[in-house]
Amino acid sequence: MEPFNQFAYNPNFPSVADLKKKAKARIPKFAFDYLEGGCNEEVNLRRNEKDYEDILLRPQYLQKYAGIDMRTELFGKQYQAPFGVSPIGLQGLMWPNAPEILAKAAAKHDIPYILSTVSTSSIERIAEVSDGKAWFQLYHPTENRLRDDIIKRLQAVECPVLVVLIDVPSFGLRYREIKAGLSMPPKMNLRNIFQAGICPTWGIETLRHGIPNFATLQPYMEKGLNMSQLGQFMNRTFTGRVDIEKIQAIRALWKGPLVLKGVVNEEDVETCIALGIDGIIVSNHGGRQIDAGESSISSLQKIVANPTFKGKIKIMVDGGIRSGPDIGRALATGAEFTFMGRPFMYGVGALGTAGGEHTIGMFKAQLKQVMEQISCEKISDFSNRLIK
Repeated sequence: MEPFNQFAYNPNFPSVADLKKKAKARIPKFAFDYLEGGCNEEVNLRRNEKDYEDILLRPQYLQKYAGIDMRTELFGKQYQAPFGVSPIGLQGLMWPNAPEILAKAAAKHDIPYILSTVSTSSIERIAEVSDGKAWFQLYHPTENRLRDDIIKRLQAVECPVLVVLIDVPSFGLRYREIKAGLSMPPKMNLRNIFQAGICPTWGIETLRHGIPNFATLQPYMEKGLNMSQLGQFMNRTFTGRVDIEKIQAIRALWKGPLVLKGVVNEEDVETCIALGIDGIIVSNHGGRQIDAGESSISSLQKIVANPTFKGKIKIMVDGGIRSGPDIGRALATGAEFTFMGRPFMYGVGALGTAGGEHTIGMFKAQLKQVMEQISCEKISDFSNRLIK
């Protein structure tokens, strides 16, 4: 059976590379560079993808095989596939209305979508379009009152999972963003205006949906901020390190599942367990924060090698996953769930409103083929197919 028959997606774009090529032609260069860019020389950005190549899976052809089941349990809920949509800031800049497109698609296919604090749709709107299924990633604000109010808003819409980002004690030096004028404060220079002008579909959709803004943060901003003032607000509001005391305060306020994103070492996992954290996402922020660090999959390998963590905390991963085989590699390595950011933005950039469902279907088809090839009936079987 061909994978197209079960998981519908556009056969003209059967891979992430195909989506990326099309998206690059439709998104203005300054916005595409924001999506693509990494920190400094982007060594760790490339390492994130490359390190997956060294993870090999072992087929087992002659055993009895009953078919595949991708369903995966997280925090008492069963999802239909072992992957979800990572949080990305300024999604609506890269493709208009992208947060809603992806949140709707994820809800329809019953996989997690994580809304970023600095994305371009609000907590309330995404809760509405996702039927209350969307998770939320918190950039910890400098002021506790703002943090507490955001948590109250999440509780009001019954957000199922709160993710706290811990890997931004400083803003990464991303040279592409600096040259494009997308550092803080952002600037719309003549070059950017020209780049927008040669992407007419992006421009028309932006006019239809409105200039993107930090929708979740609008209640806390003064009206009519210019670009410089907006930059000062963002720097003032989100400058600071997330420490144990801040996590303890959030744990006291938030009674639902609590996940920390950006954990990359065993010491921090031990601290998470001691603090009563329910899960971690092993992540290096897509290579956007530290160029001299490890790839996400390398950090994951070291963490799951510690047997004392097993059963005490959910261990998930994002960063560098670009295919169904990569999802399988991560699961075989020891991840209990996977997340992807850029591939889903390539999907909406390439195909607009159809991009979210296309990308989900594409990954399901690719993962199905891998599971059938190596005789995995369920997701937990991947651990027995890793060549060590």
